[in-house]
Amino acid sequence: MDILVWLIPLALAMGGAWLGIFMWALKSGQFDDPEGAASRILQDEEDV
Repeated sequence: MDILVWLIPLALAMGGAWLGIFMWALKSGQFDDPEGAASRILQDEEDV
């Protein structure tokens, strides 16, 4: 039972850290163009 004193706060802290990183990624524009790469693969490249 003593391990739960450590594991529950650790799990909550890790979840909070993940949420904070995810929110930062959303605000910094990491997910702005989800369809761009999918449509670029279908376009022909012109050789220069």
